Amino acid sequence: MTTPAAPLRPYPPLAVTGVGLVTPAGVGTGPSWEGVLAGRPAAAPDPELAALPVGLSCRVPGYDPLRHLAGRGVWRHDRCTQLALTAAREAVADAGWAVPPGPTPAPAGSRPPRRRRPPGPGRPPGPGEPTGRAWDGARVGVVLGSAAGGVGRFEEQTARLISRGPAAVSATTLPGYLPNMAAGQLAIELGVHGPVLHTATACSSGATAVLLGAMLLQSHTCDVVLVGGADAMVTPLCVAGFGRLGALSRNTDPATASRPFDRERDGFVIGEAAGLLVLERQADALVRGAQVHALLVGHGTATDAYDPVAPHPGARGLAAATAQALAAAGARPGDVDHVNSHGTSTPTGDRAEALLLQRLYGPTAPSVTSAKGVLGHTMGAAGAVEAVLTALSVEHGLAPPVAGLRRPGPEAAGLDLVTDGARRHRIRLAVSNSAGFGGHNTVLAFAQA
Repeated sequence: MTTPAAPLRPYPPLAVTGVGLVTPAGVGTGPSWEGVLAGRPAAAPDPELAALPVGLSCRVPGYDPLRHLAGRGVWRHDRCTQLALTAAREAVADAGWAVPPGPTPAPAGSRPPRRRRPPGPGRPPGPGEPTGRAWDGARVGVVLGSAAGGVGRFEEQTARLISRGPAAVSATTLPGYLPNMAAGQLAIELGVHGPVLHTATACSSGATAVLLGAMLLQSHTCDVVLVGGADAMVTPLCVAGFGRLGALSRNTDPATASRPFDRERDGFVIGEAAGLLVLERQADALVRGAQVHALLVGHGTATDAYDPVAPHPGARGLAAATAQALAAAGARPGDVDHVNSHGTSTPTGDRAEALLLQRLYGPTAPSVTSAKGVLGHTMGAAGAVEAVLTALSVEHGLAPPVAGLRRPGPEAAGLDLVTDGARRHRIRLAVSNSAGFGGHNTVLAFAQA
């Protein structure tokens, strides 16, 4: 089968001017980045899952919406929306745009160290400095991905309906559950009046949101886009469902339950997270003096059309998406220095991806990592969280380790998997792979600013 036609020429780079993370490694980009670099697995026994065959999860530690997301009506939101709002405020503040009055952004110092320009006209604010300039909301877009939306609210209110009848169902059920509502709440909170969209491509939803936001910028529909993903699927129904599919690890050791590419891997550990990025056209970012973490230089998406839940054995869709992303970046496989793999720790998924990486990159051997050894699989948030991590890898020249990996499986033996701690090396071009149920595949390419 032939690979779908790729773009004929590169498009102008897009600047990543702001990032925000809320992950099982911590609240804020700084703690999340540090935890991933340290390779500290976040998996832990989960009391809410104690009655299920699988009892481990990766939750955001110490997250309290009343503390991290002060403001009226926080209780109305599902946890998915709460995580998204927290990460979004950090990303917008990091980009140097004004944050409307209300919930405060992440504390100063929660982001990793950055190379700062000398003070001058148009320079975005640094930690402890006044908030930046306000944007024109009519020229701003939001694209947020989620695999399940407010599924926690759905389960909670379904239980109420069954046990107590319709009068017990909250009026916040649909505003809290409908998958598009997190994106809508971001628009309300941040004064966004341009396109506000939701993407649902299972576990590639966050990466698909980044891709769609890039298209809005490239078409000049928007001047700024806030893109990313959020999910909070650590719920009894979701865990039971994944367990019935055989997708979850039955390993009870939190340190090795999530072990991407390991020969003993047996499934993923479910997690929750949010990851948001602010994207702007590079020329516009330069004009306003914005600092840039990295450049989004290519993207691609393709579908396996093979099986509802299993990846194509030859990673057909992921291969096509990679070809598109590299063509859009004006690059070849040999130009890639680092791969942030999808790497879920499932036997079939890791095998297909590992064989593709070896076939695609061969002896050029870029460094390969997977954040899921630390964070678990954060579902629709994963692609966005990993996009942020890939941008930071490019910015800081650091490839995080694959936590939990002890002995690579035979299909991964030829990969340059990062083990024994974070690796410092020059990363000029990096790709981030994402895949999801339904055969969805998205690849994002980032380069140095």
